[in-house]
Amino acid sequence: MDDFLDKLPEMDLMRSEKMTLVQLIIPVESAHRCVTYLGELGLLQFRDLNADKSPFQRTFATQVKRCGEMSRKLRFFKDQIDKAGLRCLPRHEIEPDIELGDLERQLADHEHEVLEMNSNSEKLRLTYNELLEFKIVLQKASGFLVSSNAHAIGDETELHESTYSNNGFIESSSLLEQEMRHEPLNQSGLRFISGIINKDKLLKFERMLFRATRGNMLFNQTPSDEEIMDPSTSEMVEKIVFVVFFSGEQARTKILKICEAFGANCYPVPEDTTKQRQLTREVLSRLSDLEATLDAGTRHRNNALNAVGYSLTKWMTTVRREKAVYDTLNMLNFDVTKKCLVGEGWCPTFAKTQIHEVLQRATFDSNSQVGVIFHVMQAVESPPTYFRTNKLTNAFQEIIDAYGVARYQEANPAVYSVVTYPFLFAVMFGDWGHGLCLLLGALYLLARERKLSTQKLGSFMEMLFGGRYVILLMALFSIYCGLIYNEFFSVPFHIFGGSAYKCRDATCSDAYTVGLVKYRDPYPFGVDPSWRGSRTELPYLNSLKMKMSILLGIAQMNLGLILSFFNARFFGSSLDIRYQFIPQMIFLNSLFGYLSLLIIIKWCTGSQADLYHVMIYMFLSPTEELGENELFWGQRPLQARFPILLLLMAFIAVPWMLFPKPFALRKIHMERFQGRTYGVLGTSEVDLDVEPDSARGHQEEEFNFSEIFVHQLIHSIEFVLGSVSNTASYLRLWALSLAHSELSTVFYEKVLLLAWGYENILIRLIGVVVFAFATAFILLMMETLSAFLHALRLHWVEFMGKFFHGDGYKFKPFSFALISDDDE
Repeated sequence: MDDFLDKLPEMDLMRSEKMTLVQLIIPVESAHRCVTYLGELGLLQFRDLNADKSPFQRTFATQVKRCGEMSRKLRFFKDQIDKAGLRCLPRHEIEPDIELGDLERQLADHEHEVLEMNSNSEKLRLTYNELLEFKIVLQKASGFLVSSNAHAIGDETELHESTYSNNGFIESSSLLEQEMRHEPLNQSGLRFISGIINKDKLLKFERMLFRATRGNMLFNQTPSDEEIMDPSTSEMVEKIVFVVFFSGEQARTKILKICEAFGANCYPVPEDTTKQRQLTREVLSRLSDLEATLDAGTRHRNNALNAVGYSLTKWMTTVRREKAVYDTLNMLNFDVTKKCLVGEGWCPTFAKTQIHEVLQRATFDSNSQVGVIFHVMQAVESPPTYFRTNKLTNAFQEIIDAYGVARYQEANPAVYSVVTYPFLFAVMFGDWGHGLCLLLGALYLLARERKLSTQKLGSFMEMLFGGRYVILLMALFSIYCGLIYNEFFSVPFHIFGGSAYKCRDATCSDAYTVGLVKYRDPYPFGVDPSWRGSRTELPYLNSLKMKMSILLGIAQMNLGLILSFFNARFFGSSLDIRYQFIPQMIFLNSLFGYLSLLIIIKWCTGSQADLYHVMIYMFLSPTEELGENELFWGQRPLQARFPILLLLMAFIAVPWMLFPKPFALRKIHMERFQGRTYGVLGTSEVDLDVEPDSARGHQEEEFNFSEIFVHQLIHSIEFVLGSVSNTASYLRLWALSLAHSELSTVFYEKVLLLAWGYENILIRLIGVVVFAFATAFILLMMETLSAFLHALRLHWVEFMGKFFHGDGYKFKPFSFALISDDDE
């Protein structure tokens, strides 16, 4: 048997790739280029040899900081481009590579230019908003003012021409400060203050004015006809023009302070109509000039952002890659005396030749006089786990890795989950009508695969797109199981020929079971459509699906145990084979394997035996007469001996799992270290000179017999109890399949057929809409998610629990292709 197993070819997908620990000694002048080429190859995972140092104590901390600052500037440009609503596509012509120092200077110049334009634009926008508010106040407040010779409002307010010069716009005082410089001549008569305030602050503002002046004021308001941009938030807000009439200097001071506290802008409005018109013309002229200036500034700013946007994507990629290179260089030891960097890392064994060629090319391209030293090291710690996947297997591998990463060279459950996972899903979801809907969705994702892979998707859509091949296989298996169940949206069809039953007489429609008689061979594939609507439909389907669930569960659990045998054999653990695999196989199959055998015999013989009675009395009274529960000829004498033998084997298997392995491990430990006190010390001294730094300090773990015995006890109890609970857990296949079928039947009969029985077109239309929504949201979304999660649990617990340790760690090579946009 061992010779036969040794001759079997190696299964590449069965186990992870063989890994090798390598050491690199790289000259300083070629270190950057070597790491860059290795990042393009993406097959070497560096180990951090400076884990005890903080990020600021590492050799290339300055370069990493520079890259971080450049990333910040690039994100600033991207935000500015998005805010401006520009769409900058990269140039099609090939641009020459740019040095990091030149790029840093260009980014600094561009940032200074954009910040200066933003500052000027904000000042212009602030002045424009003030002039716009002044214009609105002049137009609205004039209606509240009446000319009077009894008092003077103040001197004529003029806008200073010094605000604008022939050389262009220069910084000047705000209109509010200009207004505050004009004092009214009359210190005792009726006076007023006009201005504008946000609409949401108006009520509190008016209440505060009334309290501050004790009611000695007259407040008038009117809405502005146009919205004004808020400079702080760049949002359009509604504002209200107000005019407050008061008397006295003290009231004026209070009102001005309240206006300042509420953010209200006050503007002087002359009482004379002629002066109002003259001032309005001046404001309109200034607004026109400012609009032209703002438009010219916006065009200039957009041109500058477009110039940056053409190269933005390439620059972001360059900076991201450079930062990743320097982060990797910080993981290497810097040897000042030898002027070289020393690094260690894991790589697949098949990639050693490629890595060596890449390092030689980097040495040649950097014109280094000294080549890179590349050699293999002896590893002490467990290597990382690396599976080569494709578009189809990657999603299943991610499902397995979500539970735990496989131990190095451990059997990979994803290989079998490619088939078992969608099949168990389909057993619960089986309906070929619903399967066709899933198939259409999967085909849509596959048809737009190239386009969707380059887009940023939402979390839900990204999950669906990542599992598009899982959905495809689930749809195909659902169609297959739906054909077996003979259900198309719960409706059976005579796809593979006529029924095996016919009516006995005319009353057949009223008594399906009694009135049907079998007159020819069974229906060739799947469930006979005549079972639909019969009084024994539910008991028949319950019996079929329950027994099928048990068979599938026992088969998958046996597969898990067989994989544990191959794991033990691969790692050379004969103890696990003798004292774990063999007793577990005996225990599981002596009880539930026997039940599966009886189910198959009952199906093949057409017996009416009650398997509940057979299994219960197998424990209570193994020698009792079976009577009508006899499944096959000769079972009676066999039943008197065989169940006793099976029970005895099951009882023996429990201590077989529990006791021998801990004592065997203790014996091996005692033999290994007995009388070797001085020998172990000498070996350790030799190893310190020979082994690399990463392998030093490794000590043999202390053997603790009590911990090993308790662990074996827990493992044995867990397996014994789990054999029962896990078998019962597979009955969820039956329960969810029945629930899905019954829900589909209810929606079809109680919604669609019920609505179709009316002659009213509106009722029929409502019935079709309700049926479509119920099918889409309940049967295709909720039921799909439910079956998906239950299939996930069956694989994680019942199947993988038999052999899978899942205590490994992923192989994460340094690769530019794996750097995401978020890794800044």
